[in-house]
Amino acid sequence: MSFVRRSIAAVVLSIVAASQAVAQVTEISVGTVGGGNALEWPLYIAEKKGFLEQEKLALEWVGVQSSAAVMQQVAAGSLNLGTTGLADSLRAADKGAPSRLVRIGVGVSPYEAVAARSVKSWIDLRGKTVMIGGAKDITRLYFEDMAKANRLGPGEYDYVFAGSTAARFSALTSGSVAATILFPPYNFLALREGYASLGLSANYTKNFPFSTYSANMNWARNNKGSISGFLAAYAKGVDWFYERANRDEAISILMSYLKSDPKDVADTYDYFVKLHVFDRVGAVGGSGVENYLAILKRDGDLEGGTDLGRFYDASLVH
Repeated sequence: MSFVRRSIAAVVLSIVAASQAVAQVTEISVGTVGGGNALEWPLYIAEKKGFLEQEKLALEWVGVQSSAAVMQQVAAGSLNLGTTGLADSLRAADKGAPSRLVRIGVGVSPYEAVAARSVKSWIDLRGKTVMIGGAKDITRLYFEDMAKANRLGPGEYDYVFAGSTAARFSALTSGSVAATILFPPYNFLALREGYASLGLSANYTKNFPFSTYSANMNWARNNKGSISGFLAAYAKGVDWFYERANRDEAISILMSYLKSDPKDVADTYDYFVKLHVFDRVGAVGGSGVENYLAILKRDGDLEGGTDLGRFYDASLVH
């Protein structure tokens, strides 16, 4: 074979090998509320540091209006995975949606109740309008736990709703509501602008996890390897996040996704480390999901039983 022919053959083989490598990468569509948020930090790290690539995975991020809408798209098969509040993932499975939990995202609530500058205490919210995520959103439980502990009962204030923390922040700063519930970095930004903190939800509600990842079952049954790879990359992202030497780079990574103020992101990092919001395993069993199922059943918000097997399929993650 001539030198030219050997060279052409080598080029063709390299192109074929590259094409095969690209073809081996599996893309997973992941729905998140709004344009993303700090709760997805381990996955942002997993993307930037190549942990997903090591598992031959790539993510397609899909921004959705609300947590409930994320689960609707997971149920319909438009999304492979969805990251939502605990309540919406449980309700979807309860109503027969082909979706199941695959891991806990955040085990503790990172919310802070923030009020208008004129509000000095919870009692000042009597007769006022406040904003939470939704009528049956988990933020309602957090907000009401805090309010009742401060002698303000349900019915003493009015609700309006917005699914994303960014929208709730905008409503507060525009003067549309007297108080709302925010997670970082929006709470830090609000406080720097002189809005009043009414406390952290983590100090009130501690018996069940905050956010989850759910999978469309029709997709999951045929992609258990991809789920395993996703969970492994996520775990590496969590480990990397907690390495103090990585603090500055972790801040830069989140800023590259959210375009947030550096101080807000730095405060968020320190706050998340303090609360230990991310767990590397995120095991569903033993996380307190059963506690919230009992609350939903008590309040008539669950059609079926509270057996964890209705909401979580362990075979998907082992």
